[in-house]
Amino acid sequence: MQGQTNIHTSINIRMYAPGAVLALCLPCFLSGNVFGYEYGEDYSDSYYNEISNGERLQTGATQIPCPPQDLSRWDKLFIMLEDSQMKQDMLLHQNEDMVKAETDSIWKELHKLNNNKACIQASENTCKCISEQMNRNLNQAMEQLREAADNYQAQNNETLQQLIQFSRNQATRLTKLESSSLLGAGLGQVAMKSFSAYPKEQEASNADGGKLERALMATVADLQRVHAQLALFQRATAHRFLPSGCEMALLFPMRSKHIFAEVTPSTSMSLQSFTICLWAKVTQSLNKTVLLSYGTKKNPQELQLLLARHSVLLTVGGETHLVEAHSVVTDGQWGHVCAAWSSEQGLAALWVNGENVARVPGVAEGHVLPGNGFILLGQERSRSGVYRDLDSSVAFTGKMTGVNMWDHVLDAGRIEEYANQDGSCDSRGNVIGRGVSEIIPHGGSQYIN
Repeated sequence: MQGQTNIHTSINIRMYAPGAVLALCLPCFLSGNVFGYEYGEDYSDSYYNEISNGERLQTGATQIPCPPQDLSRWDKLFIMLEDSQMKQDMLLHQNEDMVKAETDSIWKELHKLNNNKACIQASENTCKCISEQMNRNLNQAMEQLREAADNYQAQNNETLQQLIQFSRNQATRLTKLESSSLLGAGLGQVAMKSFSAYPKEQEASNADGGKLERALMATVADLQRVHAQLALFQRATAHRFLPSGCEMALLFPMRSKHIFAEVTPSTSMSLQSFTICLWAKVTQSLNKTVLLSYGTKKNPQELQLLLARHSVLLTVGGETHLVEAHSVVTDGQWGHVCAAWSSEQGLAALWVNGENVARVPGVAEGHVLPGNGFILLGQERSRSGVYRDLDSSVAFTGKMTGVNMWDHVLDAGRIEEYANQDGSCDSRGNVIGRGVSEIIPHGGSQYIN
């Protein structure tokens, strides 16, 4: 009972750790083993040294004020808990000191930043001033560029005006030079006499003549450049646009047996003479490229107007009756082609761009074209008469317009007139008339403007 009373007294005096830790540790100590240590041993007093048995105390030794007492298990446990608690308190104080030191350092830095607000404001003002200065410099540079561009434009306009004035002056000088040359023939003798009488005036006149000659040569060079530019412009215009007066054209986009156009004539094709005219721009001409063909069941190739590379051919009554003109067609350019034939004497002729390029007598003399046939543009009739049997190798690819046919032979003057690109599509034939006779595109052929 006295031991239990001492235990409770020690607990009340030395309780620093939480009750939960004590409750967890009590069973272990009751069993006599905590953390693997045995507490059955007898520990000596840590404050006083023990004296061996049989030894005497030294004379004059200091008496121990409080005699040592034997420590129980619970005393030793509470001593350990006190040591542990002290260590924890020391660590906590050390951490608090470190945190306080860091906090003080941060506050000092913040205080420094607050004291440097004036420096920050000064930096901001400096940056703002630099930005404004750069904007002003940029605006000034832009103004200078605008002024330079305006000055350059003004100089160009002034130079152009000078060139125009110079051209006018050169034209005036040229007129005067022509007048002088006309007068020079009648005044030759007077000039010779003046030369002998007035040598200084003659030298001055020669100097002026040299200047005028150089100016005349410069004018001629300018005119040549203008002529070359006009020729280039005309070629570009001829390449891009249709002949004047032709609002629409037939486009044959590719070489195919399915792409052609069928023509319904206004009158019967039973003819003893005819004239065919059309405008064509071939993309590529092969050994046989059909412009226009007329065929019947008996003879699918009764009448044909063909291209062969750069040549133009006309056949009447079959391929044996042929007239041909070489090197008269250029791929990629508009060309006006006319073919005329008369049964009387068999006279056949070909015209390209208003020029008679072939004229042959005895072609199908006395022959009469049979009626009830089929007229095709860009393709020839097959012998079976079926469209699916057409030959793609003879198909036309390019553009075609102004297709006309008359039942008589036109005179040379009218053909030359129709070959003129200015208003050349205003004429219409009485067998096939542009814009009057029915022309139906097939396959991928189509009208364009």
